[in-house]
Amino acid sequence: MARVEADVFETFVPKGGFVCRKGEPVDNWIGVISGMVKMNNFSASGKAMTFIGVPPGSWFGEGSLLKNEIRKYDTMALRDTRVARLPGATFHWLLETSLPFTRFLLMQLNERLGQFIGMVENERLLDLNTRVARCLASMFNSHLYPGVETLVQLSQEEIGLLSGSSRQRANQALQVLEKKGLLRLDYGGIRVLDLEGLRRYEADDAI
Repeated sequence: MARVEADVFETFVPKGGFVCRKGEPVDNWIGVISGMVKMNNFSASGKAMTFIGVPPGSWFGEGSLLKNEIRKYDTMALRDTRVARLPGATFHWLLETSLPFTRFLLMQLNERLGQFIGMVENERLLDLNTRVARCLASMFNSHLYPGVETLVQLSQEEIGLLSGSSRQRANQALQVLEKKGLLRLDYGGIRVLDLEGLRRYEADDAI
């Protein structure tokens, strides 16, 4: 713990700024202290695709560190964000010397794999209302996102980015889910009222 506290450092990234860029060497493990970031890529034509949003209390980038490869995606701040950066050398030292850290990392990778499998399923099989429901439900993973509370501080535009839709269409989906009693649109975010209901929501329930 003393070495981690000595080696980790903090940076500030303004809204719209890059936390890290595609093609850069991966030299640290990144945790979100406050704010929100998104992982995304751009096609040759300039079309953006968002993979996931990363809320406070979460870490990412361990896969690229383990494989010692350049970063394959951009990470941008959805709002003003503070991030912690643990140098790669300290990350690998922990991996070699700390069984609890190794166990944590194994669970992190397993949960991340499940998350991405779910995303592929959602994208290919589900309608947009259901994708928005699953997008919100996926934020409540106690291992990947330990800091998330019932009030998810995401705007409708941000929900659109994470679910692959426009802000207007995401708003329509959120209104459907609100009428179902699964969530409430509050000032400053979205309050989840029925997490299991969001996880079970199916396209046939859409109105």
